Amino acid sequence: MTSGAPARERTFFGHPRGLATLFGTEMWERFSWYGLRAILATFMAASPVTGGLGMSEQTAQAVIGVYGALIYLVALPGGWVADRVLGARRAVLWGGFVIMLGHISMAIPVTTPAFVWLGLFLIVIGTGLLKPNISAMVGKLYPEDDDARRDAGFSLFYLGINLGAFIAPIVVGWLARDGRWHLGFGAAAVGMALGLTQYVRGRRHLRGVGDRPGHRLTAAERRHFTIALVSAVVLVAVAMAVWVASGTFSLDGFALVMTLVIVAVPVLYFGYILLGAHGLTEEEHARMRAYVWLFAAAAVFWMIYDLAPTVLLFFAEHRTDLNLLGLRVTPATTQSFNPLFIMVFVPVFAALWVKLGERVTAPQKFAFALFMVGLSFVVMALAARLAASGRVSVWWLVLVYLVQVFGELALSPVGLSVTTKLAPEAFKGQMLGVWFIAVSVGDAVGGQTGRLREHMSEPAYFLTLAAIALAAGAALLASAGRLRVLMREHAAHPGG
Repeated sequence: MTSGAPARERTFFGHPRGLATLFGTEMWERFSWYGLRAILATFMAASPVTGGLGMSEQTAQAVIGVYGALIYLVALPGGWVADRVLGARRAVLWGGFVIMLGHISMAIPVTTPAFVWLGLFLIVIGTGLLKPNISAMVGKLYPEDDDARRDAGFSLFYLGINLGAFIAPIVVGWLARDGRWHLGFGAAAVGMALGLTQYVRGRRHLRGVGDRPGHRLTAAERRHFTIALVSAVVLVAVAMAVWVASGTFSLDGFALVMTLVIVAVPVLYFGYILLGAHGLTEEEHARMRAYVWLFAAAAVFWMIYDLAPTVLLFFAEHRTDLNLLGLRVTPATTQSFNPLFIMVFVPVFAALWVKLGERVTAPQKFAFALFMVGLSFVVMALAARLAASGRVSVWWLVLVYLVQVFGELALSPVGLSVTTKLAPEAFKGQMLGVWFIAVSVGDAVGGQTGRLREHMSEPAYFLTLAAIALAAGAALLASAGRLRVLMREHAAHPGG
């Protein structure tokens, strides 16, 4: 028998087999992340009698805001560690393992909250290693000139993210009902374990992608990095110890300090780019000034949008009749509405942007997103007013999430694209990470908005945040022409 041509390698819906490995890993990692997120606020605010931490809802909102902000902030150093020390493949492996340990820590059924804080810390560190690098590996599965298949591959990958996000709140919320919080946390740990198992078993399909760091540290650089890291850890530990010893430490105070630090990061970074001597051209300076406006608009959007796992979750728990199509659902299940609508409307919006082409600019899309998220909180204000006389239908929340998803699909994918377009040549590698800092700032500031609840009614709170978003959207829309000039798009649109 003569040997014929080598057997054709199996594919994943026409894509490299390695995409199936990364798809499954990310789906289960998102299952663990969104599963925890769906019950974390109610766990923190629940009475210790039912196994909760007994926080006020405002404190839980502030803490979760900082937690979400740190998740996005550590993506920057996580990408650097992969590029300079571990390589993307090992960064994803270790990141997933640390995330799993974090969920296991939270699942330990003890009364001390120490394991909860340790678990959240581990999840932040692990996600910083996994999240940016698994996406980078998806891109590297394809030849550089295969843009069409790469874009389609990322669409499948995005489907995996939202599939995990849709299933998790339903499963974890059901398991954690009636105070069985640690069973819910355990399910998140199992989800990450399944993701790790698929990653390890399927690594041969990755064909060496991410095996080595792109720019490995030299021996001298490694020593300097180790010294700097240890010094930073010691400095933070000493500062925290002094703060605790002073008797003035509180979770609210810690959340406020962290919010100020997070907000300072982009201020200092943009100042460094725009005021430093980096050889930027006049056009690059102009584009960066335009980008600062878009960054601020995105931060305002995420400030409201990412109140879903706190403010909207508490509303579902206390103000909503949770009968949906004849079924009684848990408050956590309402967190599945968002990813469900994303999966439904992604192809619709993708086709819409292709049809509209360059007739609608990035500032106009961002303004639309702000109008949508502002409108969603106008709806929430109406629901809150009706809830004063009794629980309202869960369909109010369905409507809120539907409107918000329209905004997200106008801002989130467009933001990544415009970041790449406007980034100065000297900072292109960093700017995608900077885009995620907008989410970080929005989450942190959104957590602090709970302080307003102490001074106003619930409908007034929703209307205040809606007014901020609508005003920001109006300002951005009014400035769209000026921003288009700064972005150097005016030459292509002489009639605009």
